[in-house]
Amino acid sequence: MPRSLEDVLHFFLPELETEGAGAPRRSRGSAHPIVGVPIGDCDVVRAAFVWNLAVELSRAGAPATVLAPAAGDTSSLWPDPGRGPMGSELVLTFADGMADLARAAVDLAQTRAAESPAAPGIVFVRLAPAWLPKAADAGALLGRVLLFTSPDSRDLLETYALVKRIVALAPVSTVGVTVHGVRSVREAREAFSRLTAASERHLFRALVSYGLIVDDLHVYRSILNRHAVGLAHPQAAASRSIGEVARLLLGDLVREVPRG
Repeated sequence: MPRSLEDVLHFFLPELETEGAGAPRRSRGSAHPIVGVPIGDCDVVRAAFVWNLAVELSRAGAPATVLAPAAGDTSSLWPDPGRGPMGSELVLTFADGMADLARAAVDLAQTRAAESPAAPGIVFVRLAPAWLPKAADAGALLGRVLLFTSPDSRDLLETYALVKRIVALAPVSTVGVTVHGVRSVREAREAFSRLTAASERHLFRALVSYGLIVDDLHVYRSILNRHAVGLAHPQAAASRSIGEVARLLLGDLVREVPRG
């Protein structure tokens, strides 16, 4: 069932205490969950959202790694490769297609889980939209996909097209959506409702809500300054809403982790 956006109303209130210390522990010999995120070659905003989520998740006790293809202008999308704030990490791979990227993601997810078997963790994988039509052999990247959309009608149509493509490639995929660039919970709720209603009607697939990210200049300033919003401006509305998206995602993922 879709999560109600009323569940994230409290992002307007002071930030809640993180739940990393009480998160379920991962069993040995497993892998960190993989979350695929379609990001275009010039989509610095969505790349910034993913990196900010990685920092927030790491701060919550779930070290997050972002895996991205090394091809193209990576410097405009990402910070420098390697360890970042709070234990977050960016790893670049020379994979040149979805199959190679899937193998790199699985190897990385298993390696990071072996390095810290007592803690939950997440591997975000940047999916190049141009590679998606050839993704039939990359199921590991499409088991859980996170999409970002604004309330703009054209953006919603493009996001629906992505949902349609993902469902065709991975019929049992869990597709989550975060609505960004909104000024109120009502605006986000209406955008998500339009998107999931179309998905249910035409694709017979409900979407999962991963909250909202408010329209906040601090997001764009963080892109220019290459700083995580939550660390540079912890009291900003964007910081609190990104933190809430991270908690919603982590809450779902840790419930799926097998206990040892």
